[in-house]
Amino acid sequence: MIFLVKLLMKLQTKKYNTRNYFMTAISNFQSKRPIWQSAIILTLGFWLSASLVLDWVIMPSLYLSGMMSQAGFTTAGYTIFWNFNRMELLSAAIVLTGALALSKTRYHWSIGSIVLSVLLLTIAVLDTYFLTPQMCAIGVQLNLFEAAAAIPSTMNILHGSYWVLEIVKLVAGGTLLSWCWQEQF
Repeated sequence: MIFLVKLLMKLQTKKYNTRNYFMTAISNFQSKRPIWQSAIILTLGFWLSASLVLDWVIMPSLYLSGMMSQAGFTTAGYTIFWNFNRMELLSAAIVLTGALALSKTRYHWSIGSIVLSVLLLTIAVLDTYFLTPQMCAIGVQLNLFEAAAAIPSTMNILHGSYWVLEIVKLVAGGTLLSWCWQEQF
């Protein structure tokens, strides 16, 4: 306690006021990143982390709980992926818009970032308008009086293509995120 009192007395006798010094230091802080670059970083961080949570937490939990073997799982899965795919489309659009805006304002923004952004948008469109509806159509049980059928082989092909697209999305998104974070355009 005595030490703190002595320290405060020393600070008060200094030539400068510590409060003004710290306030000046805080108020002079400026971000060196363009707003679109920050938007890309935040969007990719949210999108990729949400994809990992969906793929590595939610879906395995549903599988282990036995929900995938129930008749209503296709409808529940479609609802989950319908919402998530719309979020992916919005995120991909923000990333592509940011990449295009930065390519117009910064001459050294590489074409590779635009290509990766278009690839991410393509993956989101394929997931939304091709894979999810096809998986739902194959997995839905229309006759309630029949026993649940075995999983068709086409469903395994669609699952495989989904995982390939997810890996490509994570690699492309991670690469673009690291480029934006390190400002290597």
